[in-house]
Amino acid sequence: MKKETKFTHVARPPAGLGTAVNPDITRASTLLFEKAEDLYRSDIRGYGRHGSAVHDALKEAFNMLEGGAGTTLFPSGLAACTYPILSQVKAGDHILLTDSSYGPTRFFCDGHLNKMNITTEMYDPRIGADIAKLIRPNTSVILLESPGSLTFEVQDLPAITAVAKEHGITTIIDNTWSAGLTLTPLALGVDISCHAATKYFGGHSDVMSGAAVSRTKKLADQVALTAKHLGNASSPDDAYQILRGFRTVVPRFRQQEATSLALAQWLADHPKVQQVLHPAHPSHPDHSIWKRDFTGGGCIFSVVLNPCSEKEVLSFVNALNLFGIGYSYGGFESLCIHCDPQLKRSHADKLSGPLIRFACGLEAMDDLKDDIEQAFNEIS
Repeated sequence: MKKETKFTHVARPPAGLGTAVNPDITRASTLLFEKAEDLYRSDIRGYGRHGSAVHDALKEAFNMLEGGAGTTLFPSGLAACTYPILSQVKAGDHILLTDSSYGPTRFFCDGHLNKMNITTEMYDPRIGADIAKLIRPNTSVILLESPGSLTFEVQDLPAITAVAKEHGITTIIDNTWSAGLTLTPLALGVDISCHAATKYFGGHSDVMSGAAVSRTKKLADQVALTAKHLGNASSPDDAYQILRGFRTVVPRFRQQEATSLALAQWLADHPKVQQVLHPAHPSHPDHSIWKRDFTGGGCIFSVVLNPCSEKEVLSFVNALNLFGIGYSYGGFESLCIHCDPQLKRSHADKLSGPLIRFACGLEAMDDLKDDIEQAFNEIS
């Protein structure tokens, strides 16, 4: 059964006499019990922080998406990355983080984990099986992101996870770019797959949410217990909106994916563009790995412009009419950001021109193309 069919029908209430097609939203902090002896049972929910039927439905959808054994929901995508890390580390540990990671995850590792006496070592995202050379006796986690944030390096997941398994190391991936629709990392050996559900599954840039899907029940229980210890909770209204987004994510994703590749192909031949960084484009240095492990692309990609002044870059972005200026992606509207101010890399060649990231929404591709073309007038 195709995913669009599964997502249309997953976690819907059985039809009765006038049954709603989606689970009800239960807003509650206190949950009441008829008998005092039931208050301390461990097999039922005792408090609103522990979720509701709509949370259960959303977890079922994420398990179906990734082929996972268990899902924990979070109030943001960043929390969906940081809590799983915390579930697998202790003071004195060493972890490996891809140099192409999402900036806030890097800040969490360098800041919060450092205060916990946990050492974070950055590694070249293209390291593959050579990551074995970086393993220490106290290495507990390898953090992956494929493709990488901003610069879109594709990692050799089977090679890295094979090394991790040999050494008993947990692997965690930020799988937001593919929405789990074009990459299934758990099937490639990754232990925990994390999503900023804010993006594709929210779909309208009006809700924040995250999910961590684990390959085994043991890992899922570890993530869930850590989240419980730290007071994690997500709103039933937010869970409902993300579940609603599941119903339409496949057709929305397909349009955004197609638009991004069409724009990348056009920009690859543009005289004011030096390089396109889109894994699905044949010019990408990791295109062969992408073809092996992925079934499709995503809605965001970057371009390296020909050398020009900071003033020209800002004028180009400001001249765009259909592309909003802002973070995130996966919503109905297209976005554009100038990446250089946040570009921090230890294991990458210095780019020879400004880096611009495009996130494609649901507008017509030709209109977006025309918008970019007129904005290029700002660059000499």
